[in-house]
Amino acid sequence: MAGARRRRKDNNRAGKLCIGIIVVAFVAVMSFQIAQIYQKDKTYQEKQAALEQQLEEEQKRAEELEDYEAYTKSQQYVEDTAKSKLGLAYDDEIIFKETK
Repeated sequence: MAGARRRRKDNNRAGKLCIGIIVVAFVAVMSFQIAQIYQKDKTYQEKQAALEQQLEEEQKRAEELEDYEAYTKSQQYVEDTAKSKLGLAYDDEIIFKETK
């Protein structure tokens, strides 16, 4: 009878030891997975910040292009282009030239 109890006690210890090893392995694997997820999250946050910065720059650029489009449709643009590229001037306008 003492031998049967001893076997049960040994089996019980072996079962507890196996369960303990499984739990430790499970915790180790989960810790590794969590560390990887945090690293990916950090990478994604950096990408998001960079993309938000790029979006802001592109919005500023779009605004500048809209302003330039409005300028090119104005009379002032036509006059500036005529003066700079064609050398034209109004009849009552005086032009001074620099002597060298």
